[in-house]
Amino acid sequence: MIHVVWDWNGTLVDDLPIVVESVNAALAAIGESGIDENDYREYFTRPVDQFYVRLLERSISDEEWSTLDRVFHEHYGSALDRVPFTVDAIAAIDDVEARGWSQSILSMWWEDDLTACVERRGLAGRMAVVQGNRSDAGGEKAAHLLLHLSELDVEAGSVVMIGDSLDDAAAAGVVGTACVLYDGGSHHRSHLEDAGVPVTDTLVAAVSVASQLER
Repeated sequence: MIHVVWDWNGTLVDDLPIVVESVNAALAAIGESGIDENDYREYFTRPVDQFYVRLLERSISDEEWSTLDRVFHEHYGSALDRVPFTVDAIAAIDDVEARGWSQSILSMWWEDDLTACVERRGLAGRMAVVQGNRSDAGGEKAAHLLLHLSELDVEAGSVVMIGDSLDDAAAAGVVGTACVLYDGGSHHRSHLEDAGVPVTDTLVAAVSVASQLER
């Protein structure tokens, strides 16, 4: 049986416009100019401090990073009510259930905020585990995916990670799970395709591809 690990931001929720707003608020706080969605998808990477280094083409101080991270999360948190589900997110979750698979959510968003949001959206009871970031501001996902699988008590070979970022694919590669990337969030499609995993235009299509990856 397959277990699907869903990413949250940029995957189950379509938050790219709010993310860019939040990045621009953070950049303004350190006296830098704003960006657009194309810029974000071109330069985004993890660890997130390196995203700002790439974007600004200069190093950033610890103080600047602290400000960027704080202002981003303050702005993003204040805009949560404007973040919609991705258009077919619920249909994809329904599809996973109809296939008799299990599913969970793993996000690099702070865990307390994530779990509260998932509960408000009515999905907590449909997920085996909802796990967010507990200690690693802006870090990479691989170590968190290892912890996630240990809490689920599932074998990596039965897991398919569905997300929108190169970090999702990198984490899957480190841990040994399959991965399908959704072209709707953090990166341009050409960058996603460089990861060497399937890329789909919709989440329902991602679930369909996942069914072909069962090992």
